[in-house]
Amino acid sequence: MRAIGSLIVIAGLAYIGLCAWVYATQRAQIYFPVPETHRPDAQVLWIDSQGERLKVWVVPRAGSRALVYFGGNAEDVAGNLDLFSAAFPTHSLYLVNYRGYGGSSGRPSETALFADALAVYEHVRGEHSDITVMGRSLGSGIAVQLASARPVERLVLVTAYDSLVNVARAHIRFLPIGLLMRDRYESASRAGRVRAPVLIVIAGEDEIIPRARSEALVKAFPASQVRVEVVPGVGHNTLDLSPVYLGAVRGFLAEEASK
Repeated sequence: MRAIGSLIVIAGLAYIGLCAWVYATQRAQIYFPVPETHRPDAQVLWIDSQGERLKVWVVPRAGSRALVYFGGNAEDVAGNLDLFSAAFPTHSLYLVNYRGYGGSSGRPSETALFADALAVYEHVRGEHSDITVMGRSLGSGIAVQLASARPVERLVLVTAYDSLVNVARAHIRFLPIGLLMRDRYESASRAGRVRAPVLIVIAGEDEIIPRARSEALVKAFPASQVRVEVVPGVGHNTLDLSPVYLGAVRGFLAEEASK
């Protein structure tokens, strides 16, 4: 009995140690900063936010419409410059490098990235009256938070989720994730404060964001406000291979232009 008791104690201490390790290292498991990309042919805007400098890729266009893009947790947003330029010719483009990503200073956290999103929004608002916000994967949580706090024309969410906590629970079932996570990105709870039309693009074979988590976010919006596009045969990181993806976004933005 004493041996069994010792094993239980050891197992308990190991479990507590694992929880402590997950808590201490969680941001390293959420954010995967990418190195700076240099594109001499592209325009860069530097925006100050809470003492940090954000590098934002810009494709300027005449007119009132702008699209602000927040990417995934390991995404070099510069990779979208050519694709988005061709797909969205009526919008000025602002592709945001998060803190610590792609030449921006600082370290990422949910609070910090939302503050940065507000700083980018205020700059863009000074130049454009119609702002569409687009977020992919991790960036969908930032996009929802921004759209719930500031007026936007349209909201595009790609491979999105209701809560990062729920996504983590789906992958790590044996830990008390709800107690451990600091950066939670609770998009579903903010959906009711979004007033813009919403497009949610779901990868049909997404291996990172469980389909149930995307569908829970869809249900958080009124049915009349949200449109869903399921792109068949693609995964979380291969969505760009399907023309359906950007075609759906382009069609959604074209409705804005026709108003």
